[in-house]
Amino acid sequence: MEPHRLAEPRSLAYHRLVADRLGAEPAILARARARVAEWLRQTPPPYYALQWAERLAGTLPALRRFLVDPGAHATELRQSTPFAGAIDARERWLLWREVAERMQDRR
Repeated sequence: MEPHRLAEPRSLAYHRLVADRLGAEPAILARARARVAEWLRQTPPPYYALQWAERLAGTLPALRRFLVDPGAHATELRQSTPFAGAIDARERWLLWREVAERMQDRR
């Protein structure tokens, strides 16, 4: 399977896992907010930083919904996610393999 076709399904699965963990692991949200704060220090701040700052300032349920939203805006922002590193590498690779296998089964 082409890596390009897997990018969004993998990103969505990754962010679904992050959304599931946010309540139980508040450090994930704290690290994302710190990362966005760093992005905002750039002059001018990048568009995605401003957008993520707005999302991270909202309620946890709204953030969770946004993280798994299949719409164009959420898809675009997931490409510059402040949640990079929220899932350890081994678990991320297992998740990515699972997504690839699911996509392969659909063909």
